[in-house]
Amino acid sequence: MSNEHVHIDPRQGDRRVAIAIWANGLLTVAQIVGGILSGSLALIADAIHNFSDMASLVIAFGARKIARRPADTKMTFGYGRIELVAALINYTSLIIIGLYLTYEGVLRLFEPSSVAGWTLVVLGGVALAIDAMTALLTYSMQKGSVNIRALFLHNLSDALASLAVVAGGILILLYNIFWVDPVITIVIAIYILWLSFSEIGGPIRTLMLGSPPDIDTDEVINSIEDVDGVEEVYHAHFWQMQEHQSALDIHVVIRKGRWKDFDDIKQLIKSRLNENFGIAHSTLEFEYASTRHKNTTQCGYP
Repeated sequence: MSNEHVHIDPRQGDRRVAIAIWANGLLTVAQIVGGILSGSLALIADAIHNFSDMASLVIAFGARKIARRPADTKMTFGYGRIELVAALINYTSLIIIGLYLTYEGVLRLFEPSSVAGWTLVVLGGVALAIDAMTALLTYSMQKGSVNIRALFLHNLSDALASLAVVAGGILILLYNIFWVDPVITIVIAIYILWLSFSEIGGPIRTLMLGSPPDIDTDEVINSIEDVDGVEEVYHAHFWQMQEHQSALDIHVVIRKGRWKDFDDIKQLIKSRLNENFGIAHSTLEFEYASTRHKNTTQCGYP
């Protein structure tokens, strides 16, 4: 069992992110100005969301650069986890923005004000085009990075929000129903919150040293114990060193009279872990059956 993801040249990926940063920056300025001039809270909400995208892109851009640094004496596991931290920051910012927009939308719902419909339609259409372009730039990259996936979902939600803004502008032009503006704002906010809460668990799980979600830990334990010469295993600790690098630390008890086969048993276990479960980094501590569990504190799994 292994993770399959798309590999894109780092420099090409960096160029895509840089283009997305500039596009979202210019769009944010245009939407804020248009929202103030038109009196549209939905347009300003979309602008704030776009600004969060730009900030997220900047964070992700920096994280991608740092993640490629080699391991050193201060960071012996390397810098790959910085992308998980970036994703966590991005999702947290989305939650804060979603809560704020919900609050503002509810207030405006009780006191709706006139909104320039044409401004919503024009700027919303421009935003939709840019958001769609940015989502396309990051789509192929997001399959192999939780950091870029956070960006892709940012931009996808922006595209849907912009579509809602355009629809709201059309309704205002046709029917003068100004309450549709705060309603769209609340819908955008709820969608942002749903998206963020549904995705934030992954980075948190990894940073909390949770076991890899795509690995059946019981199956791994059973596979090791099925190796000829292994009596039992304990103190099993599964975690992800980086997003696509699963790791295992485990104590292995060798059957009585089989210590001479230690090297063969070790190689077979490591081979099974890598080929069957995609665990390329494993630390195996071997013990005699006669001295098992001595001078150890029982912890881990099982």
